[in-house]
Amino acid sequence: MSTGPGLSAVLALPGVAGATERAREACTALRWHPALRRRIPEGAAESRVRGARASAALEGAEVDVDVVRQLLLGTTAWPADPDPVEQTLHAAVRVTAESEPAGRLLGRAPSQALARLHLACAGLVEDDQLGRPRQGQEEARELTDLGPAPSAPGAVQRLHGIRKLVLADDSAPALVVASLVHAEIAAARPFVRGNGLVARAVERVLVQVRGLDPTGVAVPEAGHLREGAAGYLGALTAYASGTPEGVALWLVHCGDAMVAAAAEGQRIADAVLAGRVH
Repeated sequence: MSTGPGLSAVLALPGVAGATERAREACTALRWHPALRRRIPEGAAESRVRGARASAALEGAEVDVDVVRQLLLGTTAWPADPDPVEQTLHAAVRVTAESEPAGRLLGRAPSQALARLHLACAGLVEDDQLGRPRQGQEEARELTDLGPAPSAPGAVQRLHGIRKLVLADDSAPALVVASLVHAEIAAARPFVRGNGLVARAVERVLVQVRGLDPTGVAVPEAGHLREGAAGYLGALTAYASGTPEGVALWLVHCGDAMVAAAAEGQRIADAVLAGRVH
């Protein structure tokens, strides 16, 4: 496998192989759920509902999943003058929904896919800051627990490494690639705001297009939320430390999160089979 020395070293970190295998087994079990023989689109749509709700919660915007579902179905109108929680939820819904078309673009044009996902963050930043990395003296306004964000030029440089990761050899484990890309976007914070939303959406895309969860029914965002926002940020902060131990901790967290994501997918598939998801 031509993953390069950096990725090869990551794969050898303690606990990573076991986390990767646990995630693979959980997603394989989900793939063979009877409901997903013919009704994958219904399950995948519900996964995006639950994913958007969890991604918003990780940003501090706690909303009941039924509210998210009603907003997406159009049975409840979006507020004309949203408060900060509603702004975050709206962005989370749009970014998560955009993960489906972005998946067709990510493998051949990663920069365009990232820009497309960030354009869905309208309302969180000024219009002229959408869909592009930070410039000049612009600073990231979030994920401060990870330490100071790189300068705008430093973030752009780090994006080059992210593109290489996205385009890594298909034989590299999907969990590892998706988890590293997620963490690198969060650590680099290339955008003024919306970095966490975009990072989680990219992970969702990668675990699907690289074959870990080809159905798109698992809910990675819910997996990251299983220990609350503090647990998620703690694991990201460990990664941002740059130590082998910190990177390993993050990857094991992501493996466990993917097991939980597949379990949530199983619950979705059960609901589809029972006729409770349409």
